[in-house]
Amino acid sequence: MKTYTVTLDVNGEAHTLQVRPADTLLYILRNKIGLTGAKPGCLNGDCGACTINIDGWPMKSCLMLAVEAEGKKVTTIEGLYGTAIQQAFIEQFAFQCGYCTPGFIMNCHSLIEQHPDADDKKIKEWLESNICRCTSYEEIERAVKSVLRRDTP
Repeated sequence: MKTYTVTLDVNGEAHTLQVRPADTLLYILRNKIGLTGAKPGCLNGDCGACTINIDGWPMKSCLMLAVEAEGKKVTTIEGLYGTAIQQAFIEQFAFQCGYCTPGFIMNCHSLIEQHPDADDKKIKEWLESNICRCTSYEEIERAVKSVLRRDTP
């Protein structure tokens, strides 16, 4: 099968790789780069466990081909180490089993960056793109609101 050489900017580091045209970004991040924070869930874009950020916007990495990410800034949960939203998730107990947590944090990080004045309606709208079966969304909403009040995404 034909492969392409791509250079991906992931968490500020350049990764030059051979990828197949059908390789998803999720597959490449986990299996070629070794970043396992984005989780395979439904693999069809419904659950949000694989959410990453592309140029500051949330993207489900199971729906994006790796070749499409060339020339874009890819941020994974590993690239958000020490951010306010991660700390807020801890402080607000916004996770239980943790499988969906990286996707939620990525989505919430983008929400805070793109809509620093987000109201309750906007927060609920953005959280609809991720699914958690272990906890309520109340704690996650509180985490987002606590960061928005600090004005430090």
